[in-house]
Amino acid sequence: MLKRLVFLWALLVAVSCGGSGGGGGAPAPGQPPASGPTPAEQLAQDLAGLSLGDFYETSYGALLSRSPESVIWLALTDVYPPGDVALDDLSDAYRRDTFDMYEVVLTALEAYDTSGLSANEKLTYDFYEWYLQDVVDSREFIYYDFAATYNFNGVPSGTERFFTSIHPVTTIEEADDYVTRLGQVGRKFAELTEYLGLQTGAGIIEPRITLDAAVVGLARIADAAPVNVSYYTSFRDRLNSIAGLPDAERQRLLDAALAATRDSVIPAYRSLRTTLQGLRGRAPGTIGVGQYSRGSEYYDYILRHHTTTDLTAAEIHQLGHEELQRIHAEMREIFDQLGYPADESLIELFNRVSADGGVIPAVDVKATYEGIIEAAEANVDVAFDIFPTANVVVADDPFGGFYIGPSFDGARPGAFYAGTQNDQPWFQMPSLSYHEAVPGHHTQIAIAMELPGPTFRKTERFTGFAEGWALYAERLAWELGWYANDPYGDLGRLQYEALRAARLVMDTGIHSLGWTFEQAVAFNMANVGWSRGASEGAAGRYSVVPGQATAYLVGMLHMLNTRQRAMDQLGTAFDLGEFHRVVLTSGGVPLALLDEVVDAWIAEKLAQ
Repeated sequence: MLKRLVFLWALLVAVSCGGSGGGGGAPAPGQPPASGPTPAEQLAQDLAGLSLGDFYETSYGALLSRSPESVIWLALTDVYPPGDVALDDLSDAYRRDTFDMYEVVLTALEAYDTSGLSANEKLTYDFYEWYLQDVVDSREFIYYDFAATYNFNGVPSGTERFFTSIHPVTTIEEADDYVTRLGQVGRKFAELTEYLGLQTGAGIIEPRITLDAAVVGLARIADAAPVNVSYYTSFRDRLNSIAGLPDAERQRLLDAALAATRDSVIPAYRSLRTTLQGLRGRAPGTIGVGQYSRGSEYYDYILRHHTTTDLTAAEIHQLGHEELQRIHAEMREIFDQLGYPADESLIELFNRVSADGGVIPAVDVKATYEGIIEAAEANVDVAFDIFPTANVVVADDPFGGFYIGPSFDGARPGAFYAGTQNDQPWFQMPSLSYHEAVPGHHTQIAIAMELPGPTFRKTERFTGFAEGWALYAERLAWELGWYANDPYGDLGRLQYEALRAARLVMDTGIHSLGWTFEQAVAFNMANVGWSRGASEGAAGRYSVVPGQATAYLVGMLHMLNTRQRAMDQLGTAFDLGEFHRVVLTSGGVPLALLDEVVDAWIAEKLAQ
């Protein structure tokens, strides 16, 4: 799901991962000479006297360029050429300089006169202001991210994904850059290690239960032979895309990549593992950020960051309970139609659904997902009058369940990464496809990237909108009748919706109410119907990525409420395709700004 994409977009805010100190390698991108102005001072000079449009592009370019990996993720190297072939700098000094730059941009933005802006221009201004303020607000919680954790939010998995899925290898120059960056993995992980030291000094250590999972996860690379490490094997396989590559040149690149993997990548993983093992004795046995100093304040911030609302933890917790009641009642109606017993647990009931709905063999999983997406693309025009030009493909992944958007240069399509190595129960596949691809993440993100306007309107992602839209897309498929003859797929939809409602309860329970890991696991099993192993994975994720999981259902409900308001006010003048166009061409705004966009459309329609 886009949850796996979150670490990708987190790279766009160079301050979201952390470390301190350097570790050798190339100089940090954009680092000024010791005697010159600081990056923030230089940026302030560069922005002086610019028109608002030029200010947008110059300031955002400077901020985005603080993360060279993000520029490559987005294929914007032609727009923002990197000064060096580098990985992101995670040092404490670099991060603090970056925060200073955000503060400079925010202060300069708020000095512009907005009285003459059109409605769309004011939306762009408000979008940028919200984004900048959110980053600035995060500064006081600089050491609260679990940056070395095991899952998609951690630096190790994010770095591996950058090399194996994103870094281009289509020319000899790009291949050489890949090898150069491989040699910097050690420097980057050293900065991550120093961040962990600073975090520990601030009284924050990742809970033991997920720390142990991180240690185990690092072994896959730390204990592997260089020739079997993904950083190398992905490079080896993709060299075939370089047309006319001479054998001698190919061997040179392979030798260099293998040496960098052996001398930089594997030692980095081993060193990080040693660091985490050393922290284990001091790691808390309990989970939840509420146990740390100012943890409740941080949680308030992170809820607003992800949901883009002012909902409190207590309100979100209660909302989750209420939505679970509704969803369970809807499930029971279908269970009754299928003749399933009323006295079985959800786990038992969904075991029946899995068996009765059918299992797709691993060899057919990818083609099945492609077929679902093809059917969605053929039928979606009944509810949409705007479509992205970028294609979406199904990509193989050991686990799957996430989406990575297309590149701006058109070289890389949108990709739904699906778990294609194992058999898959059918009942979960339709809703996952609608969420990740069409009409979900791919439809929304690819359209946003193709809109006119400043770059930040196309690249920045607010979780409440992005995940809210994708969950809305799952429900929309039901509203359009796509599950009419598939009760098992419909139950898959409802189970996913129950998962999102349970997240509201579990996330707030863990971080605001002091829930134990076992409480969260038991709640997920009882209310979602997932196995113990899957429920442990869910509880682990929510414990190290606070707040993010609450954005899905909050966002979907907000969109449904916004749509209902439009339907109530417009009556027969309401058009679903037009509503979707208005929402999608907003570019994925914070939810409060979405209300302004839709209300303006309603007023315009009423005036007509």
